[in-house]
Amino acid sequence: MTSRRTFICTAASALCLPYISSAQTDDLQSAIDALPQLHSLQISRGNDTLFAQAPRGPGLDRLANIKSCSKSLVALLLGAAIDRGDVESVNAPLSEVAPNILPSNATTGAGDITLEDLVTLRAGLERTSGPNYGAWVNSGNWLANALSRPMVAEPGGRMLYSTGSTHILGAALSEATGKSLLAQARERLGDPLGIEMPPWTRDPQGYYMGGNNMALRPTAMLKIAKLMRDHGQYEGEQVIAQSWIAASTVPYARSPWSGLGYGYGWFLSSSGYTLARGYGGQIIASHQARNLAVAITSDPNQPARSGGYFGDLMRLLEGPVLALA
Repeated sequence: MTSRRTFICTAASALCLPYISSAQTDDLQSAIDALPQLHSLQISRGNDTLFAQAPRGPGLDRLANIKSCSKSLVALLLGAAIDRGDVESVNAPLSEVAPNILPSNATTGAGDITLEDLVTLRAGLERTSGPNYGAWVNSGNWLANALSRPMVAEPGGRMLYSTGSTHILGAALSEATGKSLLAQARERLGDPLGIEMPPWTRDPQGYYMGGNNMALRPTAMLKIAKLMRDHGQYEGEQVIAQSWIAASTVPYARSPWSGLGYGYGWFLSSSGYTLARGYGGQIIASHQARNLAVAITSDPNQPARSGGYFGDLMRLLEGPVLALA
């Protein structure tokens, strides 16, 4: 439910002046006005919501497709599974965690891919994203398709951004826990944070898609950002182990496009942000050192390339938003 402070900031951000100076408000508003693709922006510092507006799009309380921000949520579910003993460790290989998802024609070495390789997008398998995405999601078996692709890099080596890798991880978690990815998301994130986790896309075998098409309200996205900022805690409850949050912010790889580091399912900026990033400009971001949590939604039907709109959003985060801390 939208808090009174959030409502006031949404309706008349000038009333938030104890937290934002008029010059800062003007800078932020000018930046937003220059981004017609942006649908909503929320900024929290500590317990205070400094800014919450939806100048375009369906608003702060309507479900939005968070696209590949889903990858970061699946990563949190991996941390929860390890913490609960459903999975022995992040170094466990697929052949031990979920042997049943390995197809008979699996690429040699696929069973040795670890959960860490998957969550850091370093599985080594040919990518299913980009130009390969359409053929992958139109295949009759997404897991078999992804796991039978050739090895194009050493597992644990370079970053290969691939939704197929996160889908394999999500299916492995379903096998290891005996619960669907939806059930895990509701139990381990939805219930503790008080947010709705509606069903989303499933593959032909019934596994919920790992890595794309989850839907959250923008207000729920901000709660996820606060969870990351506050070391896995939400309103005094340790929802995700602090050690997992810390491990998530260690750069294991680097994006060849944005230059951002990549940890356990989260992008990492040199300015201190931990980010989930989704197609079109969906962002869940936290900055622990500055005590900031940020949620951004954008037009999901337009691209947001690192050299284009996503770059604009990074300048927004590292400029007017960071100046509020």
